[in-house]
Formats: sequence, C-alpha cells, structure tokens
Amino acid sequence: MNNILEIIKNGTLTYEQKVLTLARAAEDSIDVLNIEKDTQKLRGEGIICDLFEGHAPYRPRYIVPNYEKFMKSGSEFLGLKPPSDIWEATNSLLILYNHVPSISSFPVYIGNIDYLLEPFVVNEEEAFHAIKLFLTHIDRTITDSFCHANIGPKDTKAGRLILRAERELQNAIPNLTLKYSTEDTSDEFAIDAINTALITAKPSFANHEMFSREFDNNYAIASCYNGLTIGGGSYTLSRLNLATLSKKAKDQDEFINIILPDAVEKMAGYMKERIRFLVEESGFFETNFLVKEGLIYKDNFTAMFGMFGLAECVNYFIDASKLENRFGHGEIANKLGYKIIEKLETEVNKHNDPHCSISKGKYLLHAQVGIDSDMGISPGCRIPIGDEPDLPRHLVEAAKFHKFFPSGIGDIFNFDSTVKSNPEYVLDIIKGAFKKQMRYFSAYSTDCDVIRITGYLVKRSEIEKLQKGQQVLQDTVALGLGAVLNQKVLDRKIRKND
Repeated sequence: MNNILEIIKNGTLTYEQKVLTLARAAEDSIDVLNIEKDTQKLRGEGIICDLFEGHAPYRPRYIVPNYEKFMKSGSEFLGLKPPSDIWEATNSLLILYNHVPSISSFPVYIGNIDYLLEPFVVNEEEAFHAIKLFLTHIDRTITDSFCHANIGPKDTKAGRLILRAERELQNAIPNLTLKYSTEDTSDEFAIDAINTALITAKPSFANHEMFSREFDNNYAIASCYNGLTIGGGSYTLSRLNLATLSKKAKDQDEFINIILPDAVEKMAGYMKERIRFLVEESGFFETNFLVKEGLIYKDNFTAMFGMFGLAECVNYFIDASKLENRFGHGEIANKLGYKIIEKLETEVNKHNDPHCSISKGKYLLHAQVGIDSDMGISPGCRIPIGDEPDLPRHLVEAAKFHKFFPSGIGDIFNFDSTVKSNPEYVLDIIKGAFKKQMRYFSAYSTDCDVIRITGYLVKRSEIEKLQKGQQVLQDTVALGLGAVLNQKVLDRKIRKND
C-alpha cells in the first residue's frame, strides 16, 4: 500500500504515467506463474531478468500487426473503412495505434509507414503537411520511445517526406529504421536518411538482405531493433546476465560447460511458463480484435532469449588490466567471447516451445540493450564505452556476433558534427559494415538534441528537465537519465571524418 501511495504522490509522473505505473503494481500484486525455486534464486540474483513484464502475462510483449492488411480492409471492430486519401490514411493509422498493446501499453511497431502512405501522396505539399501532423501526433500521444516505424528499402515520395519532416520536427518518437538493401536502396535515398540521422539520431540502418533471409521476406524492426515476423511478434523477452553469471564459475571451462547450460535451462523454463499462461490461460488470442480481424496470428509469434554483459563476462576470465587484452581488442578475449555465444546458441536451441511455431519451436537470440539500472554492464555483445577501438576494428569485431541474433543486435556510433558535410563517408562505412554481416547500424552526431541511448531515443533537453525535478511527457526519459548516469552513454567515442 505504501508503494501505491508513493506512485500517487510522485510529482514527476504525469497522470498517464501514474495510471500505467499503478496498473503494473496491480499486476504484480498477484502470483500465477509456476516457477522453480532454483530459477527464482537466479532471478533474485539479477542473473535472469524479465524486464518488468509483470507477474501475470495478459498480452504479448511485442505485437507487430499487419498494417498493410488493415489499410486494404479497414476494421470492423473500429468502424473504419479503407482510407481514400492522405488524411483518412493517417487518421485511420492513428486510431489503430491507440488499440495495439505491448508490454509498455503503447505500440512498439507502427508499420512500414512510407509504403503505407505512398498510395495517398498525390499533392506532395499537402501530403507533407499531413505527415508532419501525423508524426507530431505520434510523438505527443505515444509517449514511449520504444515505438518504432520502418521505411524502405525502396525510395518513395512518402519516404522522402518522412525524412524531411523528421529533420524539421526533431522528435524522439517514433524511432525509425531504414531497411537498407544493396539492390533496392538508392545512394540518394540512403544519404537523405544519413543526413536525417546526423540531425535527429534516426533512422538506423537494418541489413535488409540478412533479415529477409531469416524471416522469409516478412519482417519488421520493432521496439529497439527487434527483428520479428509481420502479423505476429514476440510473447516475451527475458535476458541472461552473463557478467554476473560468470562469477559463479571457477574458470572459463566450468562456465561454458556447466554454469551457462544450467542457467539457459532455467531461463528457458521460465520463458516457457510465461508463454503457457499467456497463450493457454489469459484469453488474449481468443478475444482480441487484432486476432479476429487477421492483423496478427498466434502462429506468427516467437519468444526472444536475451543476453547482456558479454564483455564483462569475458574480461572476468582473462587478464583485463590492460586495454589491449580486453574484449574488443585482444585476440584471446575476442575468441572467448565468440566461443561463449556459440555455446549459448547451442544450448538455447536444445529447448522447444510448441507455441513458437514460426521459429520452429525455438527461441530467438536477442542482444538486449540494457536498462537504466545496469551498473557497469554493457548491452548485448557491445564493446564497453571507453574501450572502443578505432572504427574499422570496431566494425569488424562487432560484426562477428551479429549472425547469432536474428531478433536483434546493434551497434551505435557517435560522429563528430563535421561529418554532416560528408554523408557519403558514413554511407561507405555502412556498406562496408554490412558486407561484414553487421545486422544493424546506428549513427548520430555530437550536436544532436535527440540522442540514441541504447536502442531507443531521448532528447538531451528532456533529460535536463527531469534532472531538475520537472515533469516530462515521455516515460522513457527516466530510462535515458539512468543510462546517462549509470552507463555513460554520452561518453561514446567520437568518430571523425578522417
């Protein structure tokens, strides 16, 4: 009861944020999951983390609706006919977004918005006005930075208008990804996207060929940088703390052969129990109109097995007193990191969940981006901030891990503002990185107000407001502030146009 009263009295929360926080508190007041004691112990130690999904799953963590079907068919439940112009198109999408749940209660995927709007771009200036209002509405009403839109891979008038609007608005929401294809994405469109990213930290670039192969040409980038099947999503995302888990082993052999497999088994069992309750008891898939109208299908859902802290895990087992020995630099460290992830993939694939038919019963590996309370533990497989090697070496070493993580992994590069005069330089870097099988590339400039925290965006100016005890519109600003303080995200190495 004291916790409830604290939420009610919290002066830094908006009304909407209080309602959502109170709802989470209500969900966590019950206990419906059957969890083994040994698994609970690992949860208590912070080794298995459910990322605040709550004690009673009643909606999937990430939902990826088929917005193309919605635009063609409308919605009986919402009383919407297929749109006939740009105003109806943007209005219909905004209405639907309000009814797409997720773990944050806001939609984490809002569609390949350039393709959705392109048929309605008749008068470009009228369309630009509509798109600016559309994006502004999203930023002010979907107050969660895990909201994610896609554009590309092909150049469209709508895509160009979206990029132009993002440069002018400089809003943190929605996050944005360009599906970059070596065959279908023109250099002109890619440079337009880079020019936008160096102003407002978006879009990021997804390796379209790589994702298309893995998701049978039917994928979306949702939330932070999560690859998921359109018309489905992910039931759940839990993460394994490799940094803390490593301390349970006397050496790396015991870690790889005993400690890691045991932890994977326990976390997989925990995920399976969460999914069982959601699918078999919560009633979500029997009652939600998104299912009834064919915008999502249970058979298109999977689950994401997350991990973080690889760098700290590796450095624990080696002589990490010198930078040249540490993860991202030393050959022994890098080989050990690769061996650990290979073993992790092998162990995760031993587990089967009948509710994950789209991924053939397997959980998809995910390099989790971290949360605001992580102290001294790096996201996913990233090289720690402060340890970054020169850019070519960084790209090569990071890219080695991307093939293991179909449901998402990414690296972030902070460029000096002078690079704005040479976006072709950044495009060459992206092309080279994708040739090395890097999956996801994010860039921003040192003078951006909108900055990329890990996989999501926050404004520096909003962080400063929150630090002063003022209310802010978006709840993820608090996460950004924690990441600034605990993960030193403002201290990333600055890359220059050499």
